[in-house]
Amino acid sequence: MDQSEAKPVERARPVLSDGLAETAKVSASSNGSRGGPAAKDAPATNGASGPSGGPGADNSMRFAARVSRAARPRMARRLVAAADAERERIEHDLHDGLQQHLTGLRIRLALAAERFRAQGDPEASAAFEGFGDDVETAIDEVRDLARGVYPALLTSEGLSAALASAGRRAAPGVTVHGHGLRRCRQEVETAVYFSCLAALDNAAQHAGDGPVSIYFTDTGDALRFMVRDSGTGFDPSRTRPGGGIGHMRDRLAAVGGTLTVDSAPAQGTRVSGYVPNPWLDPTPG
Repeated sequence: MDQSEAKPVERARPVLSDGLAETAKVSASSNGSRGGPAAKDAPATNGASGPSGGPGADNSMRFAARVSRAARPRMARRLVAAADAERERIEHDLHDGLQQHLTGLRIRLALAAERFRAQGDPEASAAFEGFGDDVETAIDEVRDLARGVYPALLTSEGLSAALASAGRRAAPGVTVHGHGLRRCRQEVETAVYFSCLAALDNAAQHAGDGPVSIYFTDTGDALRFMVRDSGTGFDPSRTRPGGGIGHMRDRLAAVGGTLTVDSAPAQGTRVSGYVPNPWLDPTPG
């Protein structure tokens, strides 16, 4: 059959459309196809047209890129939620598993020490008491680890109580101002808690033993917070992208929030966050 009589053959190519498959039709005899008459007179396009690179393909690629950008926040929220759920599971395992076993061992060692003391063997009693003290130290370390993974206090009492407890462990000069703060959704409290924890860690590096203050403000339709220290400060423009500040921004962005860092050498640092509509109960108390 003569090529000039060949009918255009259409191929179907799937294009991403927010979880659905659309169809982009591409003609095999359009400009740039091999052997067809149109190929003789068609201007050179360096792959910008034709079945492998025509305007339709360009539009499809741009559309797919837009869908990909739109999907990123949803993907980030799912990833952060999955990571936080795993943190909480590990915390429960540490508390209900390892910590409980160690507590039982501590009690048995104390009972053994009492028995040896009653039998007139103070050396053995002292040895068992020493073992018990070592187990008590291990319990404290497991408890601290569990709090770092996911603090049970955050679930039971909220941001102010959890950060006040974390502040007491971090340094004596940490104060939390947020009395009567409404409870937020779990994913918001988790994001804000770990962002503030990262800011406290930054303050410990740059502020030394100086005072650090954490402020929470309920503006009605949003939660604002700030972690302020009086340390040496730094120049944010000279800070490499990513790192701790990048992780804090990513965490807050996953719950619809934003983060700003205001710092300068010898002027301390203020890390401020804003999360719209975060409340578990939208009605103020």
